[in-house]
Amino acid sequence: MNKPMPSVRRKATNISLDSGLLEEARALQINISRACERGLADQIAEAREQQWRADNADALASSNRHVEDQGVPLAGFRRF
Repeated sequence: MNKPMPSVRRKATNISLDSGLLEEARALQINISRACERGLADQIAEAREQQWRADNADALASSNRHVEDQGVPLAGFRRF
């Protein structure tokens, strides 16, 4: 079931797609523009996550070292 997309500004663009995929999508009545948007949004989210991890690698490593050295904060109060 297709969810309606929120109203956004769209810009026409030309892209190259695998012709077999394009034919199959058309046969299945898939909205190619929306499918491309969804795939692009997923790629953007993945790239942002990778960038965040790279930008924060030092802080994450420092936090992990602290837990390894000092243990989990308030661990004595945990009931599991």
